[in-house]
Amino acid sequence: MPLYLTALNPTDAVLDGFLPAAARLGLPVTVLTDRPDQWPAGVPVARCAVRDPAAVAAAATRALALLSNSDHLQEATAIAAGTLGLPGKDPRSARTCKDKAAARQVIADRGLDVVRTVPVDPGALPATPDDLFPAVVKPRDGVASEDVYLVAERDELTARIAEIRSRRPEVALVVEEYLDGELRTYDTLGDANGRALLGGWRTGLGPPPTFTELSLDWSPPPDTDHAQLRTRLDALGVGFGACHTEYVVQDGRVRLIEVNYRLIGDRMDLILAELLGVPLFEHVIRLHLGEPLSALTLPDPAAVDRYARVEYVCADRSGRLAAAPGRIDTVHDGVRLGCRPLREVGGVAERTGTNRDYLAVLHGIGPDRDAVRAALTAFRRDLRWTIDG
Repeated sequence: MPLYLTALNPTDAVLDGFLPAAARLGLPVTVLTDRPDQWPAGVPVARCAVRDPAAVAAAATRALALLSNSDHLQEATAIAAGTLGLPGKDPRSARTCKDKAAARQVIADRGLDVVRTVPVDPGALPATPDDLFPAVVKPRDGVASEDVYLVAERDELTARIAEIRSRRPEVALVVEEYLDGELRTYDTLGDANGRALLGGWRTGLGPPPTFTELSLDWSPPPDTDHAQLRTRLDALGVGFGACHTEYVVQDGRVRLIEVNYRLIGDRMDLILAELLGVPLFEHVIRLHLGEPLSALTLPDPAAVDRYARVEYVCADRSGRLAAAPGRIDTVHDGVRLGCRPLREVGGVAERTGTNRDYLAVLHGIGPDRDAVRAALTAFRRDLRWTIDG
């Protein structure tokens, strides 16, 4: 009996993570997707309306396990898994985490935090109080910092909404208070009975008004953050499988930015697995096979005696990528360094001011912060990316 994965576009998590992990576990795999023509030759794909739970359940009747790492498919996949009697996430929790306004309301209703939020339906204008600014406008169910903007006043908000709707007229938005502070992550793995902490990162952002992630530094959250994060994820019903949470701390209080009910993305999942020295993707599959969290070997993040830093190379303008380094793996002064291309040479793309602008991801894993940063700086200095306008 095979493992079924639901997915949209090909991702590194599936191609370099889940497929090799399934092979190591001796599991045949079928990728269910509504875009089979976009997947590389040799990947076992089957066409399916993956946003429709009934279609997914019908396509996966022989499944030993069913899972997804897509933000957009968590709810449908969870419903289908429940229909088939397979382990999976709570569909209500998956739906709530995806809906940023709903997640804010749940946290507020539990008395944990109130983030002032104004939902904006397609075609409508927000009734935003003057004292909400500066504010952030973003899609209600968006991902990857796409169409997320910091706005200082009402006219700027109106202009940003018009700009977003010129591309995506059907999108529902939220306008919410700006949560200032250092962006951090909280990454977990769980079963039906509890969660384990995988670790966390400090995230460096590009300049406003967009929120492009430029770097991440290994930094497991302190106990004070952990306790508050645990209560918030409990309120949202997050437990089973992988979860990636982004937050800031203001005056000692954890304030959620968003909860992504899947592994951390943009190759960070693969880097996290290397840093921890664990078969992370196999662990996720085993949970969906029904194995308990206690059967998995996970290190204490605070006891990990290595440091990691990740840097993203971003396009500085629109155009064709004319030249770029290929895949590189090397070691310098005891630091393992890597470069992974994220855009093919010859491809043409618009600059968006989001994570969609990534050309490559660089990472270093070594004994300490100073050694990793020095090695990564020297490594990057010799690499070149050329964009023709």
